Amino acid sequence: MSSPPVVSDVLLEVSNSIATITLNRPEQRNPLSASMMRDLRAALEWSKREPAVAVVVLTGAGDRAFCAGADLSGFGGEQAPLELHDGRHALADLFVEMAELGKPIVGRINGHALAGGFGLACACDLLVAVDTASFGTPEINVGVWPMIIQAVLSRNLPRKVLIEMVMLGDRWTATQLQQYGLVNRVVPAERLDQETADLAARLAAKSTAIMRLGRDSFYRQQDMNFAAALEYLHSLVALVTLTDDSVEGRKAFFEKRQPRYSGR
Repeated sequence: MSSPPVVSDVLLEVSNSIATITLNRPEQRNPLSASMMRDLRAALEWSKREPAVAVVVLTGAGDRAFCAGADLSGFGGEQAPLELHDGRHALADLFVEMAELGKPIVGRINGHALAGGFGLACACDLLVAVDTASFGTPEINVGVWPMIIQAVLSRNLPRKVLIEMVMLGDRWTATQLQQYGLVNRVVPAERLDQETADLAARLAAKSTAIMRLGRDSFYRQQDMNFAAALEYLHSLVALVTLTDDSVEGRKAFFEKRQPRYSGR
């Protein structure tokens, strides 16, 4: 395994092919500061390149917040407007990098996920949330609109649900959003670790080659028109079936045994 990046605002741990990235500023509710996003992107980039990592778990330190979004002080201060504008693009870059990671991302939602933190949660593939977690876009209450995260939220939530959230700025519970398909598992605090670990382990047992090809295709086709999406997906069928892992998976099925994937 290659050397992980040197980071200060996040923790990066790897065990059994699962990389756990923890936003590690619990006293500030794990905000998406410039340094936090820099370290998070570095940890994700390393996880993408590292062959020993099959799955990423993203969570927050402490039991209050997964991520409470950006620090409002970042909207003012002494920075020039253009400098501020360019700096905020890091969040857009982060969302693109998560979509292009090539490996499943499981969000372990240990507390509140608000504003940019809500966008971060939605950018994960699957979510396991503690039953006390809440989600929301409170930006409207301080005269701001959730511009960048809107692109992620609109791809995860029904139109009327999302527009109510952003217009009113109310918080929604994990159970409410599970009903709309955003949260996959809602569990009490004592089961959060085990439920997350079980889900990540099941994902890690799959073919990393097929997972990468399939996950990439899922996100790339979502904004294509119907005919173009079908043509694009059709072109991938042969590629998938010619991989060593696909051959092994079908062979194992007929031999009634567990497949032994190589990641090729």
